[in-house]
Amino acid sequence: MNQPVDQLDLPRLEAYLAGQIEDFGTIRECRKFSGGQSNPTFLLTTDRRRYVLRRKPPGELLKSAHAVDREYRVMRALQETPVPVPRMFLLCEDESVIGSVFYVMDYVEGRIHWNAALPDSSPGERTAIYGNMVAVLAAIHSVDVHQVGLGDFGKPGNYFARQLNRWSKQYYASETEKNPAMDRLIQWLEANMPEDDGRMSLIHGDYRIDNLIIHPDTPEVLAVLDWELSTLGHPWGDLSYQCMQLRLSQDAAIPGLGDLDRKALGIPTEEEYVAEYCRLTGIDAIPNWNFYIVFNYFRLAAILQGIQKRALDGNASSDKAFEYGAMARPLAEEAVQLI
Repeated sequence: MNQPVDQLDLPRLEAYLAGQIEDFGTIRECRKFSGGQSNPTFLLTTDRRRYVLRRKPPGELLKSAHAVDREYRVMRALQETPVPVPRMFLLCEDESVIGSVFYVMDYVEGRIHWNAALPDSSPGERTAIYGNMVAVLAAIHSVDVHQVGLGDFGKPGNYFARQLNRWSKQYYASETEKNPAMDRLIQWLEANMPEDDGRMSLIHGDYRIDNLIIHPDTPEVLAVLDWELSTLGHPWGDLSYQCMQLRLSQDAAIPGLGDLDRKALGIPTEEEYVAEYCRLTGIDAIPNWNFYIVFNYFRLAAILQGIQKRALDGNASSDKAFEYGAMARPLAEEAVQLI
């Protein structure tokens, strides 16, 4: 029996987890996190410790969406690498337990910054956090995927061509009203696709400040979260996605840095951030940069359109779903200006 998106069958869940996780204990509290648009996430507090449970939403879902099994696999594979991730306990594919597939991981104590401007930090701390952020991104892209068992985690061929095909289909499957800007972006991206240069690495797919847990007292990145969109692909997709997001305005539903004085804040410019990434990964420069930026505007607009559709269907994970979904059209229109 399916439970509502924000509820769990705690007696059944506790009985199951007690049989799977050593010294699990008794669930004292279950609280749903307010952040996150795709997969409902819960803090489970037992009389032993705290855990995080992440599940697929119940109900009919878009094909290939809400891939919590992929999230679990990649974070488990990264346990012994320089990439910081939470400890993974189990993946449950038996939907009879709570109504959908879920996994359980360790709770990591720290800070999540929802605003890319880091308003509560000093300029020096902002510089350090962004320095650590780009270093972790470079570490992700440097993982030997074959050594950690992720050699088959993605498909071969041109990553951007595959992604354009995937997100075009996802967008049209969730379209709630005609958006000519998206049609134009899809046509432009097809016509301006760079040749495949053969670069391939593990990529996060949604790498941004609010998917990182920062140490409570230092700028250290303790954990990278939300690996649902991870795959094997082109590393510059991750880098340009983050830079695209930082171009957004402060008053957007996903606040960026587009209208702020980064130097005064102690945050590197886009050029400085990309240059540091190039230094860390041993490359000289990134050609066709505008294509990658435009591509990520399109991709984010497609993701937001999916959130809009789930909100209208009553299947969204966050009460901000309509606010996020409303960004799809202006985001696509902004991208058209870049082409």
